[in-house]
Amino acid sequence: MFKLVLISALFALAAARPNRPGLPHLDGRIVGGFDVTIEQVPYQVSLMVRPDSPYHICGGSIIAHDLILTAAHCTTRYQPSEMRIRYGNTIKNEGGTIMEVLFKKDHHLYNPNTMDYDISVLVLSGRIQFSASAQIIPLVASGSGEGGRAAMVSGWGRLSSGGASPTKLQAVYVREVDRKKCNEDYSGPITERMICFMDTYKDSCQGDSGGPLVSSGVQIGVVSWGWGCADPRYPGVYSNVAVLRDFIGW
Repeated sequence: MFKLVLISALFALAAARPNRPGLPHLDGRIVGGFDVTIEQVPYQVSLMVRPDSPYHICGGSIIAHDLILTAAHCTTRYQPSEMRIRYGNTIKNEGGTIMEVLFKKDHHLYNPNTMDYDISVLVLSGRIQFSASAQIIPLVASGSGEGGRAAMVSGWGRLSSGGASPTKLQAVYVREVDRKKCNEDYSGPITERMICFMDTYKDSCQGDSGGPLVSSGVQIGVVSWGWGCADPRYPGVYSNVAVLRDFIGW
């Protein structure tokens, strides 16, 4: 589900269990999903780089008038001046409103080798103008329980592993995978800062990284990493918002 559109090249998944170190960043696509409009997921934003000709690399979510929640693996290599946020758009790289990033707060414990603490907060240079296509998504309460949840993830990531990317915003429903099983699937370690979701041939992928995982009207996860996209052997892994609320500070 990496969606890392983000950022790192997607590794091809071999038949044998892949070796570590070096977890793959899911670069950004929705697999097995469906078209949505931004009015259906008005908290969704596009994280872009190259201010002179900005293009989408990752997703993110609106959590306050001037705050965006995304993944650290999307932002660590860029300075705030190199990033832009586009909100209010259904079509990738078109429409909506573009805003500058004033400051970024990548988690100081983020580790690109283990993908632990994969979360970042961006402070915008101005205030988002709320409308039917731009709204805050509430965050799950700190310490909220896990297990048995259904959720939706959205983004402009690839439609299959290494495949084409859509121009229109996509979403897909996934279900929570038991932490112990997910840890076994990946031969560890799935930490407390991670939660796992998947469904049959449904997942997030390259370009979806940093995007929101939403359940019962609150954001519970941030697209982080995984092996391949929609591979039934490997769930998508998301940063666990309930555990990282103190860092997010909102």
